[in-house]
Amino acid sequence: MGQPDTAPHLILIDGSGFIFRAFHALPPMTRPDGTPVNAVFGFTNMLARLLKDHAGSHIAVIFDAGRTTFRNRLYDKYKAQRPEPPPELIPQFSLVRDATAAFGVPAIELADWEADDLIASYARAATEAGGRATIISSDKDLMQLIRPGVEMLDPIKQKPIGLAEVMEKFGVPPGKMIEAQALIGDPVDNVPGVPGIGPKTAAQLIQEHGDLEGILRAASEMKPSKRRDALIEHAAAARISRELVTLRDDAPQPLPLDALVAREPDRAKLGAWLKEQGFRSTLLRLGLEEGGAAAAQPAASPTANGAAPASANRGPQGQLFADPPAQPALAPGDAFGTYESVTTPAQLDAWIAEATAAGVVGLDTETDGLDAMRADIVGFSLATAPGRACYVPLRHEGVAGQIPPDQALAALAPLLRDPAVLKVFHNAKFDQLILARAGAPVAGPIDDSMLISYAQEAGAHGHGMDELSILHLGHTPISYDSVTGTGKGRVPFAQVPLDRATPYAAEDADVTLRLWEVLRPRLRTNKALALYEQIDRRLTPVLMEMERAGVKVDADDLRAMSKDFEIRMAAIEKDIHRLAGEPFNVASAKQLGEVLFDRMGLAGGKRMKTGAWGTDASVLQTLAEQGHDLPVRVLEWRQLAKLKSTYADALVGQINPETGRVHTSFAMAIASTGRLSSTDPNLQNIPVRTEEGSRIRRAFIAEPGHVLVSADYSQIELRLLAHVADIPALKESFARGEDIHARTASEVFGIPMQGMDPMTRRRAKAINFGIIYGISAFGLARQLQIEPGEARSYIDAYFARYPGIRAYMNAAREEARSNGYVVSPLGRRCWIPGIADKNPARRGYAERQAINAPLQGGAADIIKRAMVRLPAALRSAGLTARLLLQVHDELLFEAPDAEAAATAGVAREVMQNAASLSVPLVVETGIGHNWAEAH
Repeated sequence: MGQPDTAPHLILIDGSGFIFRAFHALPPMTRPDGTPVNAVFGFTNMLARLLKDHAGSHIAVIFDAGRTTFRNRLYDKYKAQRPEPPPELIPQFSLVRDATAAFGVPAIELADWEADDLIASYARAATEAGGRATIISSDKDLMQLIRPGVEMLDPIKQKPIGLAEVMEKFGVPPGKMIEAQALIGDPVDNVPGVPGIGPKTAAQLIQEHGDLEGILRAASEMKPSKRRDALIEHAAAARISRELVTLRDDAPQPLPLDALVAREPDRAKLGAWLKEQGFRSTLLRLGLEEGGAAAAQPAASPTANGAAPASANRGPQGQLFADPPAQPALAPGDAFGTYESVTTPAQLDAWIAEATAAGVVGLDTETDGLDAMRADIVGFSLATAPGRACYVPLRHEGVAGQIPPDQALAALAPLLRDPAVLKVFHNAKFDQLILARAGAPVAGPIDDSMLISYAQEAGAHGHGMDELSILHLGHTPISYDSVTGTGKGRVPFAQVPLDRATPYAAEDADVTLRLWEVLRPRLRTNKALALYEQIDRRLTPVLMEMERAGVKVDADDLRAMSKDFEIRMAAIEKDIHRLAGEPFNVASAKQLGEVLFDRMGLAGGKRMKTGAWGTDASVLQTLAEQGHDLPVRVLEWRQLAKLKSTYADALVGQINPETGRVHTSFAMAIASTGRLSSTDPNLQNIPVRTEEGSRIRRAFIAEPGHVLVSADYSQIELRLLAHVADIPALKESFARGEDIHARTASEVFGIPMQGMDPMTRRRAKAINFGIIYGISAFGLARQLQIEPGEARSYIDAYFARYPGIRAYMNAAREEARSNGYVVSPLGRRCWIPGIADKNPARRGYAERQAINAPLQGGAADIIKRAMVRLPAALRSAGLTARLLLQVHDELLFEAPDAEAAATAGVAREVMQNAASLSVPLVVETGIGHNWAEAH
């Protein structure tokens, strides 16, 4: 803390914002006497971090004194719709004031005035005294105050908010935020604004007409439009809105500026208050109790039997925490890079005790490979607070005195099992599999910073640790390449010297914990908490067991299949050479382009940047539709080549020698829609309706005495379309169990369903499925091999019969343009990055994504919800069947012969009841000794 000088630097903390952020970020907690304290705990830690990282000469926390102010007299509906605070928050308001006093920070509030007005008034006082003010908040209402001498700091991202940031977000400078807010309004505060005007339109109007009055004067001269009418009709509402959003920097100041001088807290007073609340982890972190962080000593260990102390607080799902989790919503302030190498049992015990006392620990493993079913653990790292982490090497070459792996993991086991300690991973599934294979117990409870990010921003960016660290922490982690080298010079991680391995590995745990602190509180505000808690996090152990189970494949059948594909490819290649008039390398895109466009002179070729002709699938398909045989044969050859290399050959090499089975890895945070994907091998791309696809599925077999059971959602995306677009005819058809494609053909083409021509039904089917993906008339024409005009007439007739579908598509595109994302029926935000792309092709693709994402995302979340429920349902039914695979809308089980029918019945029941829609979900099941038979 600094002493005052002639140029004061005043730190103004938006206390009310801190309270609500902390309350919604943390799970319910109580102190020993039963008083709720989650908001108090979060506020306390946020204030402690702020005092540590942002020293000013003057400081104050500004609170709202009550629910009504002078603005309610200006406009009686102002904030009228706001609900009463939750009952468990009400007793915490006074405790938060006590927390502020315990830290020795002035707390300021004033009846009839909002905290924002007091902040404006004190910011003015600081600048008039020749100093500056820093407002700790990200509230848009305060951005109008930004000017030379007055800045804002986002308490989450720890980044300044200035002119550039306001311009980027709202399109106007801070000095015009009042005008913008008057136009936009604020539904949260019941500020009316002008209906239909958002930030983009407001910015455009302000740029054109200067201010609100200029806009309203010009409204009558604008071109006829809904915007013009709204401005004229709601002019009075805009003016009252301007009064409501204007912050009053002439508000009375309950304390003079001189009374806000920053002082060091009374350590005894602060320590006593923290003890009274039961905030032991904060005491330790602030060095106010023996063994605290300031003394660089680990906390005391728990009782011998591992039980939580009597003062423990209740956490999520009733789990016990020895202390509440570490502070929420705090961006990094502690240094990266100073970490400890742990090579003795005593050191490890001390770190485990410290993690136990902290109540939350970041965890990461280092391995000798990326296949969780084959890799061995090389070491693990722990982080107990930002900047406080260690690395425990287990199998490093040339490092004397390492703790034997079995001994280290046995010491770690109680921490992993401890229900009072939250374990935070980044990609928990991988680390848990590695630990489990090494003999450690499955950890619980856990959080996963990767999945927390994915639940909120699927499709917005990647969710790898390094990318998230740069994005949210402003820190670029040490790269794996910089530690191990690259190319031929790369060494295994076990050969990396400890002085280089420790900073890299410990930083991973540190970054994981920091990401959790930043991202976990946002789940509620981004409306992703239920999605994460009920689906994504609970799915992790289910997928772990699926990956451990693997699936059996017939190696002999695969080898025979590979030989068959090779023979067929050779025959096709011979035919390709005949059609070309000369031999060439069919696998060479360059040589193929020269044959097609230079020697054969086919029209429509385009050269790429390299100068070579483009010969991808779309080019060859277009040529094939023009009646050329050679591209048709090349497409057939490529399909067989891909199936041969990807499945027939690769699957044999992917059989795990320990289990005799193939173990795919399910990626949980890749697809923008929430869908799972799989790698090594990728089982999502096996052709569904071709002879070759069925041939590959025959190689997936059951163990002797067992069968495979397939359970597949029937037309789930079409059902979701009928549900979200609210199409009565389609919903009725699904309810009756009718042939939906025949019904569509009957509705669109005006012909009876009985005796329908198969070609007519096929056309309706192509439209039904094509609509989901935003198919164009050209695309439908190509698929049905008809003229584009005829295809257009089909699509027009379809939309004429089902106008709700066109309305849904338009709404989805507009939602994506307005928000940057669309929302699935179960609430997942699917971000659409290219929706505003200037390139028409990329923008068109993004618009098709916006249409399909809610449907595909809804289907993905429904099947994942079913997967979460199935293990318990199978156990409850006394069944031993194992869930092996998930491929899009299908689940594959392995069950004893005698349990096959019962397993199919349980799967059908759980899957059909996984979501409540306005149309029934239907699941088709099959049983067979191989996947093809079951499918």
